[in-house]
Amino acid sequence: MQTVLKDRSSDAVSGQIHVEVVRTIYEINICKWNFLLVGGGRSPRSQLDSRKGGGGGGRGVRQQGEGGGLNHVAAAHTGSKQTAKMSARDEDTLAEEEGEMEEMDEAGSDEDEGVEMEEERAGGEGEDKVYVPGIEPLQPGVELEMDRSAYRMYHECQTGAPCLSFDVLRDGDGDGREQFPLSMLLCAGTQADTAMSNRLLVMRMFNLHGTEKEKEDEESSEEESDEEEEEEKKPQMELAMMPHYGGINRVRATRRGAQSLAAVWSEKGQVEIFDLQPQVEAVHSAAAMAAFTTKQKEATSLFSFSGHMTEGFAIDWSPTVPGRLVSGDCKKNIHVWEPREGGTSWQIDQRPFSSHSKSVEDLQWSPTEATVFASCSVDQSIRIWDIRAPPNSMLSANDAHSSDVNVISWNRNEPFLLSGGDDGILKVWDLRQFKSGRPVANFKQHSGPVTSVEWSPADSSVFAASGADDVVSQWDLSVESCDVGARVEGVKDLPPQLLFLHQGQTEVKEIHWHPQIPGVMISTALSGFNVFRTISV
Repeated sequence: MQTVLKDRSSDAVSGQIHVEVVRTIYEINICKWNFLLVGGGRSPRSQLDSRKGGGGGGRGVRQQGEGGGLNHVAAAHTGSKQTAKMSARDEDTLAEEEGEMEEMDEAGSDEDEGVEMEEERAGGEGEDKVYVPGIEPLQPGVELEMDRSAYRMYHECQTGAPCLSFDVLRDGDGDGREQFPLSMLLCAGTQADTAMSNRLLVMRMFNLHGTEKEKEDEESSEEESDEEEEEEKKPQMELAMMPHYGGINRVRATRRGAQSLAAVWSEKGQVEIFDLQPQVEAVHSAAAMAAFTTKQKEATSLFSFSGHMTEGFAIDWSPTVPGRLVSGDCKKNIHVWEPREGGTSWQIDQRPFSSHSKSVEDLQWSPTEATVFASCSVDQSIRIWDIRAPPNSMLSANDAHSSDVNVISWNRNEPFLLSGGDDGILKVWDLRQFKSGRPVANFKQHSGPVTSVEWSPADSSVFAASGADDVVSQWDLSVESCDVGARVEGVKDLPPQLLFLHQGQTEVKEIHWHPQIPGVMISTALSGFNVFRTISV
């Protein structure tokens, strides 16, 4: 489905922007779980269209021009000599961007005259109001302000053209790390306005500090602030880019021995495998970056496969067999890749797995069974396959959703599969009862198609989802219902399993938990990347 998006940078008539901007903070405590409803993102000044292979829900993006930049620009080296921008957004930044506004303390202070003025403008009753995305539309001229106390860490960055897909590269800094400052490696692919302008990126974000110190800084006076210390705490990014002809639909990364590999689905209708090692070395060393920049040329793949005959989105590396890959296209076909010795070639059976009747949207290998994978499709079904028994699926839920099934995620520790569709519904499937065709849980919180889902690698009961409603939601299935009377008025119908609603981005396309840093999430959107950890996870 193709959709034209209009420039939403100003709602005013004849170029006259809104003079009054109401800044509000909403905090909801439900069953002792904190829901912080946050916002503040804005649309780039560009004309865009959205697309998705196979119909409905549009996950792809095309950009005409670039969005507005961010503050606290980090020094970045890029092969294409573009500028990478990264920031840890703060109150001063918001005030500078949006003009002269009154300072606000946390919601709930009855003695703060400024808060009373803001509340009167927002509701006219001088009382706190709860804003829940999808239930009540935001009034014209009202903009939500991000409450930094809701986050243990929050940073954002841009890479020029937006990235439809990315993946986290495991690094050598160890698992379970939580001490600030943090660092991480990401691989991403762009969707630029022309085929020649696309890039395959490797990013190293480092010097990522938490928000706790920043809260202390807010309480101190400007005279006491240490500019040198603030400079040292600015987030940094190293960015190594390789030109790639054609927009990149999906990127999935893995390690195979000493190799860092990326599987790339692109609009060229090919699946390509790239060795990321030169880029990984470049973002860690100034000398390697200089050498990488001088050798700048179009990305050359280790291996490519054109047997799909059309483009696609679905792709996944096996977590149990290094180098084993599965890919699916918009014409319903699925191919399994078996690695050959040497690490530079793959054997692909030309006979596809073909039980789906429409576009294959996502694929997930079983985390425990080496030969089993799952798929979802525009034909509204979810299927389970065994590569030892081609070409048909073993199990299926034919009417898993009422429309396109966009994304799935396989729980690493429990026999659960998570799915999200164009109907905006999240469903949890117990694979021991999969034949029944009935999920064990379903949640309708998102007001638009679900664009990404993923179980937390640190907690088997926690998962996250993103939607076309520009919301990232976090959930915990272990939370039980509690007394409805204890809930805040206006959110009594929210499921108790809902932990957090994150906002502020435009057209969120994909989310991932960091596998080595508990609770940390990364999301990519038309407006750029967010890197954050909430107080709920």
